Amino acid sequence: MKKIAFYGKGGIGKSTTQQNTAAAMAYFHNQKVFIHGCDPKADSTRMILGGMNQATIMDVLRDEGAEKITADKIIKGGFGNIRCVESGGPEPGVGCAGRGVITAIDMMEATGAYSSDLDYVFFDVLGDVVCGGFAMPIRDGKAQEVYIVASGEMMAIYAANNICKGLVKYAKQSGVRLGGIICNSRKVDREREFLEEFTAAIGTQMIHFVPRDNVVQKAEFNRKTVVEFDPECKQAKEYGELARKIIENKMLVIPKPLNINELESMVLKYGLVD
Repeated sequence: MKKIAFYGKGGIGKSTTQQNTAAAMAYFHNQKVFIHGCDPKADSTRMILGGMNQATIMDVLRDEGAEKITADKIIKGGFGNIRCVESGGPEPGVGCAGRGVITAIDMMEATGAYSSDLDYVFFDVLGDVVCGGFAMPIRDGKAQEVYIVASGEMMAIYAANNICKGLVKYAKQSGVRLGGIICNSRKVDREREFLEEFTAAIGTQMIHFVPRDNVVQKAEFNRKTVVEFDPECKQAKEYGELARKIIENKMLVIPKPLNINELESMVLKYGLVD
């Protein structure tokens, strides 16, 4: 069983990419997948479950107490027999959501939810590495591999570089490694070229370039992944290829993040008008 953490700038399409990749692993490659959503919005499993109808771990803890938590209350099965759980978080404006991630992952391990029959556990982690709680999947060795979702936009690259700094901090103690950058295309100028130069500079790979396609939004509106919505379409095959590359990936590295001057120079290069 491999445990993978997905990181990326908020709004980059990380949860969409993660869920479509999980669906592709199950549908095209017969993998048994478990998704643990680590975002207090609890939307990391919406398209797998056909809606946000899942009680989160933190909900059950607040309403019923730890002794009432059972697997059938918090783990739901969805498309492709993918098992799903959401950490949830505190009520808005109250408490620390990062602590909820720590509590939830520890609880899942204690109950044996990450069972030996699984092929993959996906941790879908909120945005950037903003605090110890959200860094837990890489800090404490909960995840072995990290994939960062980015695009050719400036702030997405800044976030990816920053996430790499957090990964370097914990790599030696936890053994976690970067598997690569997933480009979730925004159709900006020279996007593929920019991502390829950036990934080479930090010592990793652009593991896949996911093209922009409106079928992704159509599937989301129908509360489905593209793989479930239209498994024969070109975009579903793209997610199938991304899943294959992750399954077969052997390039696991400790990245070498750029310093701010190097990063600014690269950004400026691709920001110049031809």
